[in-house]
Amino acid sequence: MLKDILGQAWEAMLFNRRRTLITIAGMAWGIATVVLLLAYGAGFANAIQAIFSQWSTNTIGVFPGKTSEQAGGEKAGAEVRLTLDDVDRLMIAVPGIHRVSPAAYKDVTVQNDLHSYTWTINGVRPVFQDIWKLDLDQGRFYNGLEEEQRAHVCVIGSEAKTKLFSGGWALGETIRLNGVHFTIIGVLKPKMQEGGEDNDANRQVYVPFSTMSDLVDTKYLGGLWFDYQGDYQVIEQTTRTALAGAHHFRPTDHEAVHVANLMSQLHQFSILSLALQVLLSLVGALTLGIAGIGLMNIMLVAVQQRTKEIGVEKALGARKQHILTQFLAEALAITAVGGVTGIALAYLVSLAVGSIPFYSNIALHAENADIQLAISPASVIVATVILMLTGLVSGMIPAIRAANLDPIEALRYE
Repeated sequence: MLKDILGQAWEAMLFNRRRTLITIAGMAWGIATVVLLLAYGAGFANAIQAIFSQWSTNTIGVFPGKTSEQAGGEKAGAEVRLTLDDVDRLMIAVPGIHRVSPAAYKDVTVQNDLHSYTWTINGVRPVFQDIWKLDLDQGRFYNGLEEEQRAHVCVIGSEAKTKLFSGGWALGETIRLNGVHFTIIGVLKPKMQEGGEDNDANRQVYVPFSTMSDLVDTKYLGGLWFDYQGDYQVIEQTTRTALAGAHHFRPTDHEAVHVANLMSQLHQFSILSLALQVLLSLVGALTLGIAGIGLMNIMLVAVQQRTKEIGVEKALGARKQHILTQFLAEALAITAVGGVTGIALAYLVSLAVGSIPFYSNIALHAENADIQLAISPASVIVATVILMLTGLVSGMIPAIRAANLDPIEALRYE
């Protein structure tokens, strides 16, 4: 039975080749649009993830500020100063913290025998390498012994190496930081970096926190960085509460300490990515819906042209469900051929396009953050479901009309 119905549907498609091909082309274009839009949405989400993945996302930075709310007898506007005691305080008071590093910052003159620049020097502990995911291209990061000995060693960014040594060998070389000699023991891999002199992610220089006191007073910290496990909102709130009790400000006062919560920022971008994918899916579904309307119109024309044939079939004993199945099978066959063609077209387009420039347009070393039109099985499944629903609805209406034709009126139809 099914074989006969499919055979009739195939014969009807071949009888009206031009009309069938036009309809298939419309369905193929619609499904290809859906698949490509879903691939673009997924590629955008992956690009955002790639931007954040160069840093450790389960990371929080805490920086001193000034109070904006009155707390107890303290007036608003009081300066909050973080100290090394806060490192131990957070480790005890905030469950889930893994590693903590104090941080001190200063813009100093960085020199060697040929070049002189003003860059930011970071005084941090060795655990900062893992907290901030600093991958090394050459050499190593300084260790705990060098931290204890206040060793004059440093790790420099990739661009700092290029500018100071013109791409030459840097390990073991000596540079002067504010006139103080430091030996380079490591060079970092490049990070994604937006253009401009103010964006110096790859021109950073890292020295042991203990040694940083030779360059700047480290009694009061420039900030604290730590990584953690757990809910990022709970960790942030617990951190504010712990510091508020020690420094006499309200936990709700977000100006007293500034918290850089990377997971919070990633969550906001994830919501944006999800909204974009929903929007693109809706646009694709509407595009496919237009193709479905074309299919419906073609099938209604087919019903009209074959009215007498339907009357003959009913006169010979064909039931409503037989007529319904016959025309629905024809619509679904056109949908299936269009769907396969459209998915193949989408794959060809994705292979031809490859990646679409995104973050690399404004940032260096950001090729991994471009939008890759990689078609995932999930995108194909979602598009196929939309296609099946469209074909079913578009084919059902003409099929019902054909099934409900009065056989006597159909036989009289000219």
